[in-house]
Amino acid sequence: MPTVAVTDETFDAEVKNSDIPVVVDFWAEWCGPCKQIGPALEEISAEMNGKVKIAKVDVDSNPNTATQLGIRGIPALFIFKDGEVISNRAGAAPKAALQSWIEDSI
Repeated sequence: MPTVAVTDETFDAEVKNSDIPVVVDFWAEWCGPCKQIGPALEEISAEMNGKVKIAKVDVDSNPNTATQLGIRGIPALFIFKDGEVISNRAGAAPKAALQSWIEDSI
């Protein structure tokens, strides 16, 4: 399953109401570390197809959700399960570390 672009308007439907856990990547086009983890998240999305959804929120175009969650720096990653945040982390990390964090959280 490819990553899903989510907006402030579609956040509840795509993330909070999802039947499976959702990893939300808050990012921006100008953010180097965000671009660094993008390919890893795409690979994880494909490898964990059906077990987890990976959603991406561009904070420049969709600031409301990031503000509500108190995000001050990007990349910021949040895992939602049953509509609630169950884990979060900030900053870039290698694919193996991201995958391990996701698997341990869900």
